Amino acid sequence: MSQNSSFEQRQDEGISVFLTSSALDLSGVVASVKSPKAGALVLFAGTTRDNFHGKPVTHLEYSSYPPRALKTMLSIAQTMKQKHALTAITMGHRLGVVPVAEESILIAVSAPHRQPAWTAGEEALEMCKEKVEIWKLEEFEGDQGGVWRANQDGPSHVPSDFASPSDISK
Repeated sequence: MSQNSSFEQRQDEGISVFLTSSALDLSGVVASVKSPKAGALVLFAGTTRDNFHGKPVTHLEYSSYPPRALKTMLSIAQTMKQKHALTAITMGHRLGVVPVAEESILIAVSAPHRQPAWTAGEEALEMCKEKVEIWKLEEFEGDQGGVWRANQDGPSHVPSDFASPSDISK
């Protein structure tokens, strides 16, 4: 995605998934799942932390192939809604540079009861990290450079001096 502000979204009944290059709107995501039918609402906000295994991080940069990522996100949201009888679910991910302490992913779910909301929120996050076609570049302070990783916790995969996933898809 370009450095200019962009927003792409897919929706289904009670479901919204989106990718944006702008800062994520916590209150807007919460509002999108509120319902008089829901007795519970859970919000997960993933933020950029200032280190990775003790190495100082300056920022993260996310890249994706939006048509495919949105399709995968929609499938995950549909699965979660059906499996846990959710009232609504919204999943949003920021692309581009995400500074330390800012949100990169928001997942909000509502359900008639708290346990399905908690469970669905966590499952949606884990599935998103495992399956959605989003990659991140962790940039470190000083001359330590950066590392491309799949959008999941774990070991590094490709040094940042290699082509980014967005460059490869061109």
